[in-house]
Amino acid sequence: MVQGKLTIKVPATTANLGPGFDSMGMALQIYNEIEIEPIDQGIEIIGFDGVPPEDNLVYAAMEKVLTRYKRQVGGIRIIGKQFDIPMSRGLGSSAASIVAGILAANHFMDRILGVEEIINIGTEMEGHPDNIVPAVLGGLTISIMDGEDVVYSKVDIPGSLKFAVMVPDFKLSTHAARSALPSAYERKDCIFNISRASLLVAAMQKGELEKLRVATGDKVHQPYRARLIPNMYDIFQKAEELGSKAEVISGSGSTLLAMVDRDNHGFSAKMKNYLDSLPGQWTIQMLEADENGALCY
Repeated sequence: MVQGKLTIKVPATTANLGPGFDSMGMALQIYNEIEIEPIDQGIEIIGFDGVPPEDNLVYAAMEKVLTRYKRQVGGIRIIGKQFDIPMSRGLGSSAASIVAGILAANHFMDRILGVEEIINIGTEMEGHPDNIVPAVLGGLTISIMDGEDVVYSKVDIPGSLKFAVMVPDFKLSTHAARSALPSAYERKDCIFNISRASLLVAAMQKGELEKLRVATGDKVHQPYRARLIPNMYDIFQKAEELGSKAEVISGSGSTLLAMVDRDNHGFSAKMKNYLDSLPGQWTIQMLEADENGALCY
């Protein structure tokens, strides 16, 4: 069994990107970081704001893997070192915790799990692969379920793009966001999303930024979730006026994301001024995509 401390760093992820509901996801350069180490006995959890083990996703994922593979550890200390991914904001905080827990267990099992197994276990816990896969691999990924297995592919991200991540001061649970969706869709709306998801992949691969706006169109989730995010359409309109290439809900919300040409140097300051004029409190960060995924060191 591997001994000694291990630091695990997992990126935030933004899912859906408009039309890619439950299948598209991209890693971003903000991170959660934990440290684990063996102790003589028991479980010590430090730096998680008093969250008990039964409610701690890092611990739950680690315990699930150790139990599945019939491995025992005398004792474990889990230390939360850095939590820059906001919770319940559509930036993959739960996926980051699950991936961290699986990687922690893998460390104590002499790293017997390969990437495919890590992704499959993570997806089993999360319920869908769109955040798990980019959290593990980095980059922009397309992932689907084939039976119980996740099949995925990475898509190139144009080097000229940066991502304006606009985070409000209110949470939006995945359950509430999914409850807002209809149980069935008309054929024309399905065709609308399939065609745009296909175009989005091609436009990203070829760096065709001028096609991103039409390619991020969606009729499956964003129209229904808009009422849960006050001023969403106004924010989208302002971002477009300031030169954004496309605007989407990040995951299930409440965060909004704009795709911006990196040469658009004034976008962040002007957008912040606008967000400051709205009710509530919004923050904005200009982020790069993370191409590495989760790291252990």
